[in-house]
Amino acid sequence: MNRAFFVLLLNVNNAYVSIKNWAEDDRPREKLLSKGREALSDAELIAILLGSGIKSFSALDIAKSILNKVENNISALARLSVNDLKKFKGVGEARAIAIVSALELGRRRKSSEVPAKPRIRGAKDIYDLMSEHLLDLDHEEFWIVLLNRRNALIKKIHISTGGVAGTVVDPKIILKWAIEELSSGLVLIHNHPSGNIKPSEKDIQITKNMAKASEYLDIKLLDHLIFAQQGYFSFAEEGLL
Repeated sequence: MNRAFFVLLLNVNNAYVSIKNWAEDDRPREKLLSKGREALSDAELIAILLGSGIKSFSALDIAKSILNKVENNISALARLSVNDLKKFKGVGEARAIAIVSALELGRRRKSSEVPAKPRIRGAKDIYDLMSEHLLDLDHEEFWIVLLNRRNALIKKIHISTGGVAGTVVDPKIILKWAIEELSSGLVLIHNHPSGNIKPSEKDIQITKNMAKASEYLDIKLLDHLIFAQQGYFSFAEEGLL
């Protein structure tokens, strides 16, 4: 029995063909070398990270099952932990670590492309600036962005970390940072892990308190952004400042 006939017979009888027996142009690694990385699907790229499959389940099959679980959303995949990934058939600790590491490198690359001292022209600029810190979190964090008189970035500062429903914010700590950095402008930022960007009564109250307190120190509260995976709520854009 020649090899080609054997491969065909295996495909018909078991509905499974190892990647090694695919046409060379269809194998993810060879395809990347011959056609370039842009030619590969998300599943094929993940299959390369996995390295190999298991019995009756190729690396590409495993990759497709992972993507199917997150509805083919790479951002959702980036939120999975090593333990989450280990729950998939054919994914052990080493493979899970490889996937998490690759996604983290992608996030860091995006971060490195942000200018060191960007000028802030509106809420969208703040959202883009803070994405590296607040995307994919399953808990709340509170940050501030300090700006000079030209609205150029002075510093991003992490104020507090909380749970899934809130975090503690001390206005004195925020103002202390603003004074020490000689900032002229201040932006408040916190995330809602639930994805709901509507401000709570607590969010509204802290914004009012900070606007009043910072005014006495000649520091302008420029905005308060509520950050979510798919967008944001800007107090300034909504006329609430």
